[in-house]
Amino acid sequence: MLILGIETSCDDTAAAVLKENEILSNVLTSQDSIHTKFGGIVPELASRKHLQAIHPIVETALANAGIKLSDINLIAATQGPGLIGSLLVGYSYSKALSYVSKIPLVGVDHMAGHILSIFLGRDKPTFPYIALIVSGGTSSIYLAHNYNSFQLLGRTRDDAAGEAFDKVAKLLGLSYPGGPQVSEKATNGNPEYVHFPRAWLDENSLDFSFSGLKTAVLNHVHQQHRKDAELCINDICASFQEAVVEVLVTKTILAAQHNNIGTVVIGGGVSANPRLREVFTERCHKEGLFFYAPPPQYSTDNAAMIALAGFYSFKDSGPNSLDEDVYSRSQLG
Repeated sequence: MLILGIETSCDDTAAAVLKENEILSNVLTSQDSIHTKFGGIVPELASRKHLQAIHPIVETALANAGIKLSDINLIAATQGPGLIGSLLVGYSYSKALSYVSKIPLVGVDHMAGHILSIFLGRDKPTFPYIALIVSGGTSSIYLAHNYNSFQLLGRTRDDAAGEAFDKVAKLLGLSYPGGPQVSEKATNGNPEYVHFPRAWLDENSLDFSFSGLKTAVLNHVHQQHRKDAELCINDICASFQEAVVEVLVTKTILAAQHNNIGTVVIGGGVSANPRLREVFTERCHKEGLFFYAPPPQYSTDNAAMIALAGFYSFKDSGPNSLDEDVYSRSQLG
């Protein structure tokens, strides 16, 4: 089966062609250069750029795979969650393509794509596994029973981890997107420079909260300014990053232990963070858990993971009705 995947949940326009589990093409165009001047994503601009890019990206994905649209057996498109305007561009385009070409369409939950993105790499886990999905829009822990059954165990109560990275980067005068900037600065910093707070919440809670950590960084910066002291950007980034990583890793391992699961998987844009991967590798080895992380190119938003999730959803439940609409919040869990 040949699957055309289409992803427009946020600010990346992406398309991919899969032959079941085999990637034939994977194309993406980023809007970073557009949104950088605003220090974050402007939803209306994102939607306009998706409108301009969607058809050329799909055509490129088909050409790179060496096939025509008539060869496609299934269209899989992100139905949610995400920015409604961005989602509408990709999903409406996919519905029109499905209607005109008589190719079945399946809507994919973006979180399902990230949970299954690990299967796009060389090393593949077996079910069940615990999946930590961390990005600019979410920080959630799932128990993946199989390709189509995911149980939500914990989620952020306020800022997502990636959102906190971006906000701290902006506070420190770093460019957008902030996550990679903070990570790069942290490489040359002292993670023990400031002991920023860790929000553990209730005992054994698997939920996250990063708004207090963001406020703690803000207060530290203000204190340094009042003292006319030098702002040690690298050290602040390293200390902030360490606080985020410690909470993410500890709660994910706690989820695995509480549910008697021996495998941990990560996904989402923040999962590309080198320090997060390093600590997960160390802690999982210490706790006797298997750890898997997707290749960096499949950690961030991409259409290959949407095509893969769509393939398994179609095998399980068949196509979507063309009357269905997009949604802003994940339907998983």
